[in-house]
This record gives sequence, structure tokens and C-alpha cells, in this order.
Amino acid sequence: MKWLCIGVLAALAACAVQAGEVHVAVAANFTAPMNVIAETFEKDTGHQAKLAFGSTGKFYAQIKNGAPFEVLLSADDETPARLVQEGSAESASRFTYAIGTLVLWSSKPGFVDAKGEVLGRGQYGKLALANPKTAPYGRAAVETLTKLGLMSAAQPKLVQGENIAQTFQFISSGNADLGFVALSQVMRDGKVQEGSVWIVPADMHQPIRQDAVLLATGRGNPAAQALLNYMKGDKAKQVMRSFGYAF
Repeated sequence: MKWLCIGVLAALAACAVQAGEVHVAVAANFTAPMNVIAETFEKDTGHQAKLAFGSTGKFYAQIKNGAPFEVLLSADDETPARLVQEGSAESASRFTYAIGTLVLWSSKPGFVDAKGEVLGRGQYGKLALANPKTAPYGRAAVETLTKLGLMSAAQPKLVQGENIAQTFQFISSGNADLGFVALSQVMRDGKVQEGSVWIVPADMHQPIRQDAVLLATGRGNPAAQALLNYMKGDKAKQVMRSFGYAF
């Protein structure tokens, strides 16, 4: 019995030594699912994911200025590709972990109709979207308004969030009547939780392919590679699917 206890303690000690942490820059639209995934990742692997959330464009600038992130979960596929080209990320590690869905959302029930015709009627005060220069969901919103021929009419009513999280806050607080956010921000377990929503058809904008990549600072960190592997697994995909992401 004594030797069994010693063996168990030795195994636990070995796991503790092997467990590590990884610093992850996470696109703001992916906040809710990533918080869930980080918990299961730690339970299953022992590794801890230290998460920071924000706009992909700002993360790019921070990474280039030496921020100690080891993994980037981007809101687009362009930024990881650019980091690879510039030698700041590992080419072989890059993959699309999710495809995002843009929605027009209001916290008011019945305000947004199922076809988004509220935009054409123009009977709203403020329309929120994320900064299209730094946030891919903001760029998709501009593409959508342009394709609908409503960009000029909407321009005086636009309020711009620094990222998709701030955009959501503008709408949920009532500072904007409606706005473009990620489906993952308003969906839980496959259902929109509150307000009213129009799911923007995928052909209204360029696909929102969200890529993950191992950054140069994460080379040699087993926890960083473990997280990327975990993102490809069934548990992570199940979480992502419940928040409205495709693959």
C-alpha cells in the first residue's frame, strides 16, 4: 500500500511538472466559447490558457511590438497569414478553427425582422458596428451595408466600437438601437437568448474564416501546441457549434 501511495504521488508530481501555461490572444467575438474551452482544456490536459480578448488588428500591432502572446486565435485568416509571412508565426501551425456568422441584432424584441428590412426602412436612431479597419466583423458589416446599397444612408447613424465586444455593449445598453455583431455573442446552446436578430446571409460579405496560429514566442512551449491540438478536437468543436460557429 505504501509503495502504491508513493507511485500515485510520483505520478501526480510528474503531471504537475509537465503542466504549463500558454498566453493566448483571442478575437473578441470568440470570448464566450473560448472561456468555456479554456476550462475544459485545463481539466483535460492540466495546462492553463491565459486569455486576452480584443480586436485582431490591435493584437497584430501588439505582437509586432513584442507582446508575449504565444498563440493567436484570430477573427480572420489574413492576420495569421501575414504574421507567418513576416516570420512572426509558424506556417505549419496555421489552420481555420471556425467560420464566423455575422448578425444584425437589437436587444429589443421584435425590432429586427428576420430579413433585415429594418435597415432599408431607416427607422432607427443609431446603428453600431466594430471598427472595420481592425475588426473583421466590422469589415463584413460594411460589406453588407454596401451590397444592400444602404451605406450612404446609414453613415450618419453609425456608431463604431473599438471591437465587437464594445459594439455589443453599445447595443445591449441601448446606446444603439441595433447593430452588427457575431452570432456567438447572442446565441447559447443553439438559441438566440434575447432581443431580435437577422442572420446575415453568407453571400453578403467575404467569409469570416477565423484562423489560429502558433506565434514565434510559443515555439518550444508544449502548452501552446497542446492548445492548438485541442482546438481541433471534438470537445472544442462541440462548444463552438453551440455558439453558432461552423467549420
